[in-house]
Amino acid sequence: MNLIRTALKFAAPAAKIESYERYMFIGPHPDDIEIGAGGTIAHLKSLNKEICFVICTDGRYGLDYAPVGTRPDDLIEIRKQESIASAKVLGVDDVTFLGFSDGGFYDPKNLLYALAKVIGEKKPDIIFAPDPSVTSECHIDHLNAGRISRQLAFFAPFKEIMKQYGAECAPVKAIAYYMSAKPNMFVSTGPYLNKQLDAVFGCHKSQFPEGCPDVSSITLYLKLRMYTFGIRSFKGKAEGFRVLDRTRMHCLPEAGD
Repeated sequence: MNLIRTALKFAAPAAKIESYERYMFIGPHPDDIEIGAGGTIAHLKSLNKEICFVICTDGRYGLDYAPVGTRPDDLIEIRKQESIASAKVLGVDDVTFLGFSDGGFYDPKNLLYALAKVIGEKKPDIIFAPDPSVTSECHIDHLNAGRISRQLAFFAPFKEIMKQYGAECAPVKAIAYYMSAKPNMFVSTGPYLNKQLDAVFGCHKSQFPEGCPDVSSITLYLKLRMYTFGIRSFKGKAEGFRVLDRTRMHCLPEAGD
């Protein structure tokens, strides 16, 4: 297996993440994109890359720290506005909300069709999504978003297949999984940690109000992750992703190890 992976690496080297022009970041909920890849987004915007966010669910059940009496329907608009503000901190103005119910209360087929349509409209070169292969992940929205993104990343260039989804084809060349246990590509993000933290904690106040214990624990996690990936990649501080280009998406099990 190691010999095959090594041979593949030299025979068909994967393009660097920064080499693309149009990027789509798919988030199961408001705030997932920023936590999973906020530093990378800020770095890519510094390179004048074209970036859009697609948020699958409305986050209506993120009520743990909401004021007493807040209803799920009240939280939808709050989280939408928080997401718009957070994206702007990272330099992103293009945010699409699909509006599916938080908690998996939807037919995944409908999410598939909705994501296909927006991929056909935005025509990204590379799609970022949560890794659906992480064995510890239990949240159905993360699993659905990752699995459907994986399916569409492969089928996006096929005109007749995308037509069956009611969508246009798109020139997707790769998928990059954030929140992955098996990153194989890294982006230097050292200068952007504070911007990432501001996007998460400065904007998503319904989830991380003043005094919320999650602020310190997630901050520590993001710092440790940045240093760990930085050491692994010799980049100082970095975010890591499991990236599959079209060569590695199909009939090549070694690419997923």
